[in-house]
Amino acid sequence: MFRTLLAKEFREQWRTWKVIVFLAVFLITGMISPVLAKYTPELLKMVPNLPAGLADLIPAPTMADSVAQYLKNTEQFGILLVILFTMGVVAQEKERGTAAMLLTKPVSRSAVVLAKWLTGMTVALAGLLVDGLACLAYTVVLFEPIPFGAFWTLNLLLLVTLGVYLTVALMASTLARSQSIAAAGAFGGLVALLILGSIPRVSDFMPGQLAAWGSSLVLKGDGSAWPALGVSAGMIALALAVACLRFEREEI
Repeated sequence: MFRTLLAKEFREQWRTWKVIVFLAVFLITGMISPVLAKYTPELLKMVPNLPAGLADLIPAPTMADSVAQYLKNTEQFGILLVILFTMGVVAQEKERGTAAMLLTKPVSRSAVVLAKWLTGMTVALAGLLVDGLACLAYTVVLFEPIPFGAFWTLNLLLLVTLGVYLTVALMASTLARSQSIAAAGAFGGLVALLILGSIPRVSDFMPGQLAAWGSSLVLKGDGSAWPALGVSAGMIALALAVACLRFEREEI
């Protein structure tokens, strides 16, 4: 029955174009990040009336700039997409009454929530694979090869980061009775995490630290942020548990 739920979720993701949009955005992100890193300094040098000597101060772009651009774009677009695509998955079904129809079948309510979470994480993983392959290819052409193993470790850390925001959005969707309230809760969670990530010392334990860890692995070959990884995994587990418990006890 769980496989049937997964198949249902993937069909819905495909029919609503969510998978296609997600993969397309990530493909473009992977392609354009090295291009922006390569040609942004050149465009700056072409600015009219640029003070004399300022153009010489603009450093030549390197592979590190490509990785930095990739990280920034993937985090920003990835977090926004997983929130937009997840914040209504449960609230929408409750609002339309389709959740009640689904629960007349011999399925566990927790299995419904877990199927939606696993589907979202699978789509995010597929997006990062497309994103990463495009970035690798364009960076080789424009700069030099990126350390292969470290780069995919970086992407696994990005998957954990996206998983935190996806699970928080799923929890908000489960707690809410309507899509508008779910959206407010999901973006409220985003704001709360961003605020916590900007506080000194506290930021060392927040999901944003994972990107810095991955970048350090790619560019320096070392670095770690195990506390942030542990806290991120804990956030995912806690938010998922809250979502399952809430859905189990809710009258629909």
